[in-house]
Amino acid sequence: MTDAPAELVHLDVADGVATITLDSPHNRNALSRQLVTELVGHLTTADAATDVRVVLLRSSGRVFCSGADLSEAATTPMQEGARAIVALQRQIVAMGKPVVTVVEGAARAGGIGIVASSDVVVVAEDATFALTEVKLGLTPAVISLTVFPRMTPRGAAFTALGGEVFTGAEAAAYGLATFAVPAAELQAKVDDVVAKIATGAAQGLRETKGLLAAELLERIDSKGEELVELSARLFGSDEAREAMTAFLSRKKA
Repeated sequence: MTDAPAELVHLDVADGVATITLDSPHNRNALSRQLVTELVGHLTTADAATDVRVVLLRSSGRVFCSGADLSEAATTPMQEGARAIVALQRQIVAMGKPVVTVVEGAARAGGIGIVASSDVVVVAEDATFALTEVKLGLTPAVISLTVFPRMTPRGAAFTALGGEVFTGAEAAAYGLATFAVPAAELQAKVDDVVAKIATGAAQGLRETKGLLAAELLERIDSKGEELVELSARLFGSDEAREAMTAFLSRKKA
């Protein structure tokens, strides 16, 4: 396996925009301890910066985020990893700066939680998403904190119960994404969205985001630990182990 680069997440600030880029292609931007630590640090820096109006979150390659880093699963208690994803979602929701997230290619598991935590989401029409947990005897427990409230009830039910891949265009129809555009128009759309939000006054942006985020924050704080425990219980169950073993066997076949 290729060694991980020294820095997995980059922060650049220009013209009132803090661009945070996930750059861990060796594991498809999986939520490793290093990546999450760096992402949390850059989000904190951007939130505190007086010259930043908007935070733009994107990836260096087509894969936005593949979810948990399974290579660390054997050495990290399940609850610890789940709590880290809850905390990351909460941080994005609670920030005083609007967060615009861009998905060009694939987002899975915890990556979808990041998308749902964001204020505005711009995706390519052919980007892909999937809540595959149901096929593994699991449920999208901790990411449901943000994913389910963002999506239409019918969209959430179909994608979570079906576990199938859905497109960026469908993600917008279901409420997970704000805009879905052809891949060739993605950058232009992102530039337009960010420029419009950046015209807001800092106090106006902060207070408006606070109003928009209040119910979601309350949900995270009241249900987060319960869903961490649910996630750990299901992950350790015999049924989930059997389903995951069968899934891995099919992938190797």
